[in-house]
Amino acid sequence: MPKSTRATAPQSPDSMRKLPTQERAQRTIETIFEATAQVMEDEGEFGLTTNKVAQKAGVSIGTLYQYFPTKEAILIALINRERRRVMDDMRLMLELAVQERRNPHTVLRERIHKLIESFGSGNKIKRAMIRMAWRMDHHESVTQALREGADTIAIAISQIKDPSLRPVTPAMMFVATRAVMGAIRSASLEESPLLGTQEFEDELVRMAWSLICAE
Repeated sequence: MPKSTRATAPQSPDSMRKLPTQERAQRTIETIFEATAQVMEDEGEFGLTTNKVAQKAGVSIGTLYQYFPTKEAILIALINRERRRVMDDMRLMLELAVQERRNPHTVLRERIHKLIESFGSGNKIKRAMIRMAWRMDHHESVTQALREGADTIAIAISQIKDPSLRPVTPAMMFVATRAVMGAIRSASLEESPLLGTQEFEDELVRMAWSLICAE
């Protein structure tokens, strides 16, 4: 009998090689994450290499490669972790807003503030890591975050049932989420001084509100 020739999908060189399942492995991953931030702080984003991260973390390069084949893979894992945390926080925020029947404009502002804080602003090191992540935005993690965000907002809007809001449509959610995240991405990549300012947040809120409110 001939062996099966069914092909398996090749693993992306930028994806995490294996998931940590034991407490010791989890600690190793956290140490690598902390070392990555330290290297970024000491040498900047262009000085980041897997060898430097391994040395700073006190692990062999072989141990690091067990989990991360490239420095990009480390950053993707970091951004995925942050994305999950932000999505969970926002889901809870929206659930609470629906329960309390809060003003939708206030809820929108809180969500946009959270997005700017998580994916655009922060200290020098966080901003540098976010910029590197945005440069890799062809990865599924970013589009997945946008899909999750749009779905969460759509559900919340439909449950709030406020007369000031338009009926939810896929087109409305697509445009609103991409417009907001696109502006944050551009401000991050351009290192705009507007990022993190009240003026920037106000304009994003004004734009998003004009897309979802009833005329």
